[in-house]
Amino acid sequence: MDKLSNDAITKIGYGLYVLIAREGEKDNGCIVNVVAQLTSSPMQMMISVNKQNLTHDMILRTGRFNVCCLTEHTPMKVFQHFGFQSGRDVNKFEGCDVEMRSSNGLLYLPKYTNAYLSGQINYAKDLGTHTLFIADITEAVHLSDDPSLTYAYYQEHIKPKPVSAAQPSSGGKKKWVCEVCGYVYEGDELPADFICPWCKHPASDFKLME
Repeated sequence: MDKLSNDAITKIGYGLYVLIAREGEKDNGCIVNVVAQLTSSPMQMMISVNKQNLTHDMILRTGRFNVCCLTEHTPMKVFQHFGFQSGRDVNKFEGCDVEMRSSNGLLYLPKYTNAYLSGQINYAKDLGTHTLFIADITEAVHLSDDPSLTYAYYQEHIKPKPVSAAQPSSGGKKKWVCEVCGYVYEGDELPADFICPWCKHPASDFKLME
């Protein structure tokens, strides 16, 4: 029996969120799945953010963030936009039709979001690949009663299904699919240190397509 089963880990109840930061005149956002309230008095929360995200560095330097709670109506294009490209390469908020800011001056998403929470960091813990931020909740605004998006719902109803293994790959190579976002890697072997270019998850979250 596998003592460290990914299938077991994914049974933990996760949500999916857009995490937004602002530094200088630059706004940026990324997808995260570890957000939780810690205490009610004072009202505190925690978030865990991958260090490869530009949003991580902006929060580390500014100490401020907004978390947008996504709903089940969120289309895949939102995850592609905020999760599959880097703010180092693109302006993720360029051309926004409506710019909505909370009282801390940061953007929040008025669409596909049922609430947003503003945080002010009071503690940061280095976890290796991620940083755990603990923050005071400075603003919490309810936007709609649409059901919140869980990781399980995303996997079942939103994430595209992986391409069929029956489809020939270039050069007859094997296909390895990321079980988190669906990215497919082709090669004779998947490198042990491979990082998914879309969702930044490690090789352990890839499965050989039989």
